[in-house]
Amino acid sequence: MRTTGNNNRNTGIRIYLVCALLLIVLSPQPVTSLPLPSEGPQRVVVLDVDYTIYEWWLLSWQTSQVVCQIYTEHESWPDNSEVLYYCGKDIQTRWINTKACFYDDTITNPQQCPGLYLHLAHVTPSTRQVEVTLPPAEVFVSLTGCDNLSGTNRCSSLPYMRLEAQEPLPNEQIIQIAGTLNGMPFTCPGDICDLPLAPTGMNGAEIVFWAESSFGDASERYTAQVRVIPWGEFANPDAPAADTPSYYVDVLSSQWKSASTSTCSHIWQAFLPVDGAPAWLRTPSLSEELISTNEYYLLAGSLIQQGLVDASSCENGGLESNGAANVCGMELARPIVNEWQNQFNAQILQVANDTGVPAQLMKNIFSRESQFWPGIYQGMQEAGLGQLSELGADAVLLWNPSFFTQFCPLVLSEETCQRGFGNLDLDQQEMLRGALWQKVSAACPDCPSGIDLTQANFSISIFARSLLANCEQVGQIIYNSTGRTAGQLALYEDLWKFTLLNYNAGSGCLSQAVRQTVGNKQALTWANVVQYLEPACQAGIAYVDEIANMAVLEVPGIGDLLSTPEPEIVQTTPTPVPTARPTATPTSIYTPMPTPTQGDYPITTPTSQAPYP
Repeated sequence: MRTTGNNNRNTGIRIYLVCALLLIVLSPQPVTSLPLPSEGPQRVVVLDVDYTIYEWWLLSWQTSQVVCQIYTEHESWPDNSEVLYYCGKDIQTRWINTKACFYDDTITNPQQCPGLYLHLAHVTPSTRQVEVTLPPAEVFVSLTGCDNLSGTNRCSSLPYMRLEAQEPLPNEQIIQIAGTLNGMPFTCPGDICDLPLAPTGMNGAEIVFWAESSFGDASERYTAQVRVIPWGEFANPDAPAADTPSYYVDVLSSQWKSASTSTCSHIWQAFLPVDGAPAWLRTPSLSEELISTNEYYLLAGSLIQQGLVDASSCENGGLESNGAANVCGMELARPIVNEWQNQFNAQILQVANDTGVPAQLMKNIFSRESQFWPGIYQGMQEAGLGQLSELGADAVLLWNPSFFTQFCPLVLSEETCQRGFGNLDLDQQEMLRGALWQKVSAACPDCPSGIDLTQANFSISIFARSLLANCEQVGQIIYNSTGRTAGQLALYEDLWKFTLLNYNAGSGCLSQAVRQTVGNKQALTWANVVQYLEPACQAGIAYVDEIANMAVLEVPGIGDLLSTPEPEIVQTTPTPVPTARPTATPTSIYTPMPTPTQGDYPITTPTSQAPYP
C-alpha cells in the first residue's frame, strides 16, 4: 500500500510538471522586433588580380657573384628605396656610388670595373586575391507635400517626411526602412517611407531611422530633428480662421537632401528662429542686397596712400597721423570707398551659399576687422578681409578636418598629413600656419592698388571655413561642460554670438564662462555667459555687439570720426592659445583699427566624445 501511494504521488508530480511547462511555453509572450545588425555580413568581395613579379639581381663586376636579390612589380629598374629594403644600407650605398663601366686604356674587361651592376633574372606572372570593401546602404531625408510658400520653409499643409534608402549593390535591394519617432517604432516596406508630420512644439521631435537590406545587414542608424510649427490665427480653435494655414517646417539631419540651412545650425543641432534668422545672420538671394555705403576712414586713408585717390588739395594730403583719412580726404574718397566696400559682395554671397555661413555676418565681420582693406596694416601680422593671424589659423586646421585634408597636401606629404594636424610636429604645424596665412594675405606691393583682388576673393572662402571651425569648437565646449548638444541648451542667435566671442577672444575665455554659467545652474544665454567673462576677455563683448548690431546702427557723426585713436593693446596674463583673436577698445562703429592679437587662453581640443560628425 505504501509503495502504491508513492507511485501515485510520483505520477501526480510528473503530470504537474508537464502541465507547468506547457503553460510556460504556450502562454503569450511580448514580441519584440529587432533590427538587423548594422555590421551584419561583411560588405567585402574578394577579387583575383593579375600582376607580374620582376626579380632583379645586383652582381659584383669583379666576381660576377649575386650580392642581393630585389623583387618589384614594375618593369623599370628598382629605385633606391627598394634597394635599401631588400639589400640594406651598405649595398645601397655601393649601388648609388657605382658609375658606368667604360672600356679604356686602363679597363679592358668587366672584371676590372668597380661596384655593382643590375640584371633582370626572372619575370613571373602571378595572381593575388584582393579584398574590396563594398559601399553600405544609406538613407536620405527630404520633405514631400510641402509647396514652400514664398520660397521659405513654410508649407500650406502638414507635409510628410520622406525617408529614401539607396542600396548601391546591383543584386541586392532594400527590404524595409525602420526607426522610431519620439520613441515610437515604425516600419515601411521597400525603399521609400513617408512619415506624416504633426506639430511638434519649439523643441522639435527626434527621428531615428535606418534601412535593412537583402544583403543581410542594415545601414548606419541616422537621426533627424524635425520641428513643425503652425503659424497664424487659423490654429486658434476659438476664433475664425483669419490667416491662410501655414506651417514652419525645419529639419536638422546629416542626411538632408534639399538645400540646407546654416551649416553651423547642423553642427549645433540648433533650429533657426521660426520667422527666420535676424538681419545680421541672413543670406540674401541677390548680392545687391549686401550693398553698403558706409564711411570707412581707414579704408579711405589706404586708398589715398596707394594713390587711388588724389587728396593733395586737403590738409596733410587728406590723412590723419594714424593713416586714417581726415574729413576732406573722406569726401574725396567717398565714391571709391563705396565701390571698394561692395566689390566683394558677389563672392561673399557665393561662399555663403557654398558653406552655409551667413553672408551678412561675413560682411559685418570684414567691416569690423579690416574695413575691407585685405592688406597688412603697418605693424600687424594679420591679413585678409577677416584679419587672420598665423595663430588664428590653428582653429581652421584643427577644427575643420575636411579643409585640413584638402590644404595640408599642398604643403606636406600625403603620408604626413594623414596623422592629422594635432599629431604633427611643432615645426610642421608652424609651416602649415604660415602657408595658410600666406594664402589669406592679399598684400601685393607690385599690384596697381597694392592688393591682389583675386587673392582677396579667394581668402573669403578660407575665412568662412575658419568660422565653421569656430562653430565646431563652440559645440565641443558646450558638450564638454554639459554632455548635451549645443542646440539643446542655447538659441541659434546666441550660439553665433558665442562663436564670434570664441573667434575674437579665444576658446579659453568662452570655456571658462560656459563652465561657470553651467556650474551656477543658469541657462546658456548670451546675457548669462558674458557676465562670467574674465576682465581680459570682456573686450570681446563690444566686438560681438558691434557685429550683431551693425546692420541697424546709423553711421557715426563726422565729429566722432575726426579723432581716430590708435588701437589700445589689451594686456592679459593667461597662457597663450593658438585660436585666440585680437581684441581692442573700439574707436567707433565704422572706424575699427586693426589690433594686435591679445594673450590667449588654453585651447579646447577635439575629443572622441564629440557628438558632432
